[in-house]
Amino acid sequence: MTAGLLDASRGPLHPLAAQTLTAALGVAWADPGARHAPGRAARAHLDTARAVLAGALGARPDELSLHGSAEEALAVGLDGLLHARRRTGDRTVAGAAERSVLLLRADAEDAVPVDGTGRVDADAWERAVAAPGVAAAVLQTANGEVGTRQPVERLARAARAVGVPLLLDATATVGREPLPAGAGDVVVADAASFGGPPLGLLVVRTGTRSALPAPRREAEHGRALAAPWVPLALAAAEAWRQTEHAASDDARDARSLVARIRAAAADVRDVEVLGDPTDALPHVVTFSVLLADGEALVDELAARGVAVASGSACTSSTLRPSHVLAAMGVLTHGNVRVTLPLASVAPDREEAVALLCRELPDAVRAVRVRMGTEDL
Repeated sequence: MTAGLLDASRGPLHPLAAQTLTAALGVAWADPGARHAPGRAARAHLDTARAVLAGALGARPDELSLHGSAEEALAVGLDGLLHARRRTGDRTVAGAAERSVLLLRADAEDAVPVDGTGRVDADAWERAVAAPGVAAAVLQTANGEVGTRQPVERLARAARAVGVPLLLDATATVGREPLPAGAGDVVVADAASFGGPPLGLLVVRTGTRSALPAPRREAEHGRALAAPWVPLALAAAEAWRQTEHAASDDARDARSLVARIRAAAADVRDVEVLGDPTDALPHVVTFSVLLADGEALVDELAARGVAVASGSACTSSTLRPSHVLAAMGVLTHGNVRVTLPLASVAPDREEAVALLCRELPDAVRAVRVRMGTEDL
């Protein structure tokens, strides 16, 4: 584990999940669709893993499909809703701070505004889902970049009242806090969020109209081109078993650590801490530093032994300004995002937080000096 790791967007595997993955290479390597003995053994292991992972999302095993990534699961989930309801319309209602993979499938005119904390405007959402031609709606349980929770129950109720199916993006939530009960006709999670491998979990609840365009897919209830690699599914299931029982204690400790980071950042001159300070995920905090470049800050902190991130949680590889922060109307440059790993995969996370809080003021100063903005 990297010392000072405070970026869990793709964190290490839970130790027991890593052991499970290694052990599974010897017993579950075969194609689970094959009829020979190794294939039947792999199928039995896959069924066991599917039952565990479905339980994590409050679903039945036959409602869950497994995908190569959360992004793939989100795309497949939404495409299934849109194709099934293509005669109703082709519009997708989405909050302006949703993940890019979903916003790319929604019209800009249907992007519901968010407030300065990243929370969806509930009144605007209710009007949007009731408009003609809406085929589907998508909503995150909480924003993975700034941590702000969404009013899921109210927004889901509004979509249900007008017969619009809802895709619930729970990729930032599962493994960190409970899901809203029964919300979402389609639900997506990421096993990486609870110490598993990056495996997309897609639930399509019984009775939901979902159909992908041709050609027909044979695997995973017709939602995937190929069956999942069973060792990954077993590792994800073991990660959930280990994380489930420790989740409430981990969240309590993470919230205390995030409060320390928020206070330390707020004490630095011209730094704005973003997102809702209380109604938020326990492990996420983002702050923006005026007169400093975000990537330069990440590099400066890395040189001091602290691994954090900058930019959008879903588009950081592009180095473009965060669309989430732009939608919130806050500073889009100079931002630093901390996503605390689970304590089970980062036993030194408290020390990493202490190091960040200690080094942050001087790191900001050093970057501003190099940019010539320290005295502005």
